[in-house]
Amino acid sequence: MRIAIDAMGGDLAPQAPVEGAVAAAREWPDTELLLVGKPEAIKPFLGSNPPSNISIVEALETIEADDEPVRAVRRKANSSMVVAGRMVKEGEVDAMISAGNTGALMTVGLLVLGRMEGIDRPGLTAILPTVDGVGVVALDLGANMDAKPEHLLKYALMGSRYREKVHGISKPRVGLLNVGTEAAKGNEQSKAAYELLSGAPVNFIGNVEARDVLNRNCDVLVCDGFSGNILLKAIEGAAETMFGVLKKELTSDWKSKLAAAVLRPNFGRVRKMMDYKRYNGAPLLGVNGLVVKGHGSSNAEATMHAIRQARTAISNKLISALADDLGGK
Repeated sequence: MRIAIDAMGGDLAPQAPVEGAVAAAREWPDTELLLVGKPEAIKPFLGSNPPSNISIVEALETIEADDEPVRAVRRKANSSMVVAGRMVKEGEVDAMISAGNTGALMTVGLLVLGRMEGIDRPGLTAILPTVDGVGVVALDLGANMDAKPEHLLKYALMGSRYREKVHGISKPRVGLLNVGTEAAKGNEQSKAAYELLSGAPVNFIGNVEARDVLNRNCDVLVCDGFSGNILLKAIEGAAETMFGVLKKELTSDWKSKLAAAVLRPNFGRVRKMMDYKRYNGAPLLGVNGLVVKGHGSSNAEATMHAIRQARTAISNKLISALADDLGGK
C-alpha cells in the first residue's frame, strides 16, 4: 500500500501528521507513507532514524484554513493537498489523507479526481462513537451543507457498502436522522428521502433521533452535511464538557479525590470510548479515489488512526466496490 499524507494540513501541522506517519510506518512496515509538503518543515519531526518506508514529496505551497476552497485549489497547484490528490488520480498512491481545509479537500475530490458515475454530491463519512464501542457510520458530515432527497439515497447506498466492506457488518441498519421516528415527521426533504429509502436496496429501519445515536440505534446514519456536522460537533462538545465537569468535581475535596483514584480505570475506559481520535479518518465517498479527511485538530495519534482507516479501506477494495455498485468503472 502507498498512502500520501498532506503534511501541511491541519491545526497541528506539520508536527502532528509527520509524527503520526512515523509511528504508523513503524507499526505497518508493509505500507509506504509519502509526506507531501515543504521538506524543510517536515524533516525536523522525522527524528534521527526515520523508518525506511517513509519519504517526502516536495510541495512548496499550502492551502490555509481560511482560503476560499475553489480559488485555492485552482491557484495553488503546487500545494500539498492538490499534489497529494494528483498522486491518487495518477495512480502513484492508493489513498491520500489530509486534516486541512474541508472545502478545499472536497474541491480536490471533485476537480482533481472527479465524481463517480451516478454521484452528484460526494459525502464525508465518519464513525460516531457509541456506548458499545462499535460506532455508527454517518454521512454526510460536512461536505455539502444542502442535499436533495436523491443525494441522501446515494449516501445510504454508499454508507451501507462502506459498513459491509470495511467493518464486515452484513445488512447494516440504515437510519435517517430526523426530529422524530414517525414516517410523517420532518421537513419536506426528510419526508421525500424517507419514501426513497423505503424502496431502496438497503436495510432501512426508518427515522432515528439524535438522542439515540450513541446507543447505536442504527449502523449507518444518513443526513445532510448541515445537520450532520452540527450533530458531530454537539457530540464532541458534550463529551469534552462532561469530562471537564467530572474532573472539576472529582478534584474538589479530599473525599472526591479518593473516589476518583478508585474509579480512575473506569473513567479511563469511558474517555477512551468517547475519544474522537480513535475514530479519526472520514472517507470522502463518491469520488474516483480514496480521499480521507482527518479532524482539523488531529494530533499524531489521530493521524495514525486515519492511516489505519485508509489501510482497511484499501485492503477491502472499497472504491472499486462502490464504483461497481453505482454503475461506474
